Amino acid sequence: MALLKIAKLGNPVLRKIALPVDPDDISRRDFQQFLDDMFETMVQAEGIGLAAPQVSRSEQIIVMACPGEGGFPETVLINPTIVFYGPHQAEMWEGCLSVDGLRGKVTRPSMVRVRALDRKGASAEFDATVLFAVCIQHEMDHLIGKLFLDRMTDLSTLTQLDEFDRYWQKEHATVI
Repeated sequence: MALLKIAKLGNPVLRKIALPVDPDDISRRDFQQFLDDMFETMVQAEGIGLAAPQVSRSEQIIVMACPGEGGFPETVLINPTIVFYGPHQAEMWEGCLSVDGLRGKVTRPSMVRVRALDRKGASAEFDATVLFAVCIQHEMDHLIGKLFLDRMTDLSTLTQLDEFDRYWQKEHATVI
């Protein structure tokens, strides 16, 4: 496995619409290796989600994992779409591996129904709630050239990481 370089804010790849993956490519060894490399990169960077544009590959691929209580299992989403948004909203602190050192509050639906291809290329449809739902939406934004900063409605919550740890972390907020 190999660590991939994470594209940072300002890199044009983060603002592009990602291309769909050809389902015939999913079973290829190099594609499966890329998924493994994405997971390794995400874990090494202490993230819980990573989209292919974040590693300069403009394709509709997402990997996610958040072990532990309140988390979610290792997940691969290829060519994902959200087919239903729940009516309730959740406000969570978000951060991004492509936006170093910043956190901000973003309000998103707290439940989504997702349709995608899984790691084996099989069709999957499932409901996700709370942190899992928010993480899916955050990562899917990368596939349409959006960052969490674009979704913030109140920029007064934008904070540098050191200040977040000092003043805001006491809220015991989950950060994605």
